[in-house]
Amino acid sequence: MKPRGYVPDGTDLDYIESLSPPVGPVLQAIETAAEPLGVPIVDRASGRVLSILAAGRRRIVECGTAYGYSTTWMALGQPADGTIVTIDPDTTRTDLARGWWRQAGIADERITIVSRPALAALADGEPALAGPFDMVFIDALKDEYAAYLAALLPRLAHGALVVADNVLWGGATARPDAPSGPSRGTQELRDFAAGVLADPAFSATILPVGDGLLIAVLR
Repeated sequence: MKPRGYVPDGTDLDYIESLSPPVGPVLQAIETAAEPLGVPIVDRASGRVLSILAAGRRRIVECGTAYGYSTTWMALGQPADGTIVTIDPDTTRTDLARGWWRQAGIADERITIVSRPALAALADGEPALAGPFDMVFIDALKDEYAAYLAALLPRLAHGALVVADNVLWGGATARPDAPSGPSRGTQELRDFAAGVLADPAFSATILPVGDGLLIAVLR
């Protein structure tokens, strides 16, 4: 077994953050609004990665909007003519997200909200979800990740990026003794990550950023 490399700690992460451009007031506002209510959003480091991955990606689909934090990062990283279709049935949250996108200077026509459960919308042939998409970001119900990808796969362009958050699930997926009941989604996340990394249709890896970002390229 190879020795493990250096594992960054909080000091390293603070150093990286000090070198990064400051986040704008809109992203800060979303972070501030989400924290006390426990609204699930990606962490800031994951947001920076999403912004970089979105560069050059003109058509993105997202499963799970919440407050639109990850959507904002991707939209700001996209080309000016880039569009995003984001799926979330909670209109209370997505209405707030739309307001923040406007504050960030993101035109309404660039982001389409599908206000339905993702699997139902994908199964019913929602016109906005026709594709082809060159990037997909998955961050919704953990036990449905594999089903989201299966439904989206025919709608992805060659070379599309697939990105999924929470694949480390607070460290639970790496620990065989971690709870794996339906409410946790631990086993489903394990199966999803293992399936994508073993699938010859993808070139894939997991970055230990935030709660674990799976990144795959459709060959």
